[in-house]
Amino acid sequence: SIEVSSCRMLALVDTVPTSCVFVCDAFYDTLSTSGYFFALKIAQRDPTDYVHKQAATISSYYVFGLVLAAPTFLAGRLVRAALDGRSLAETTYSSLASFVDPVALIYYGTSVSEILWFLPALLFSFLFVYLFILLGVPTAALPVALGFHVVGLLGGTYTMFLEVPFEIRDALFFGFFYTSLGFTIAARDWRPSTDRSRLYLGLTLGFAILQLVELYVLGYPLRGEPFGAYVYAPSYGITTALFTASLFIYLLSRPKLGVDTPLPSWGKYAVGIYVTHPAVFAVIRAVRDTLEHVGYTVDELIVWHLLLTPMLFYLSYLVYIAADKLRVIEIGGTHFPGRPWLRAMRSG
Repeated sequence: SIEVSSCRMLALVDTVPTSCVFVCDAFYDTLSTSGYFFALKIAQRDPTDYVHKQAATISSYYVFGLVLAAPTFLAGRLVRAALDGRSLAETTYSSLASFVDPVALIYYGTSVSEILWFLPALLFSFLFVYLFILLGVPTAALPVALGFHVVGLLGGTYTMFLEVPFEIRDALFFGFFYTSLGFTIAARDWRPSTDRSRLYLGLTLGFAILQLVELYVLGYPLRGEPFGAYVYAPSYGITTALFTASLFIYLLSRPKLGVDTPLPSWGKYAVGIYVTHPAVFAVIRAVRDTLEHVGYTVDELIVWHLLLTPMLFYLSYLVYIAADKLRVIEIGGTHFPGRPWLRAMRSG
């Protein structure tokens, strides 16, 4: 597809998330991209077959991420417990109990690492859109998803208007909307014109500024706090959807953007690096905590913060490549841990 290079670039931007709101926007744009290709693919094949294939792929990535993250996160918690003088047995029990919490594990994707929430959100978002396809009303998916998204916004960022007594950063309140948005754009066969790409870019920049203004107002004036009194770092606002949609449309209007750069070729590693980096980050954090316990406060060094993201990215990439070389997973194929090795053993 002509949109692949731009979408791979977006996936790469999205790989190692930080607290920056614009990286969270990249998550949402990735959901829109997935919904867009969902509509394109089912125009040529049975939607049930496509959903089954995507469910298997997403699940394999998620299981791979869990297999890496669970032992490293447990080890990190044990290190911190030992440094703080807390019971290692109690820490192990409470950690394992939280790891297997069924709702957090299967639906929210936060039982082991909150970073992995995106994969279950993507899977269930596919299933929600697929439900509307089965019901014969795919055009109703976006309006219904918008209603849930408004509730999610009010219950997450605009809590002064509505308090929601449960987690709302999930497939139903967020992923469903962005996935159905991309799906609807493709289903209606709307291809943004290259001639209007400057307009779309201008809208993207304008909504980006509006998003910063919105979050500033929410974080400080409405709370009666001076700017800088504390760190206010939400993941979304009302303008987030506008910024995400305009960025996605801009990328569709520039299908060859970045095609002559190395970025599109790196896109095939994006999801793998994403699911690998929580485990790598847990190891880095455990090393940092140990160093600080013995008197080396590396967290106060500027160089530490400058090197942290590139170090995390490249170490995650190396772990991902090593997993492929050891046949734990297969880049471009299954990511269910050990399946490539078992297949090789059976073939002799």
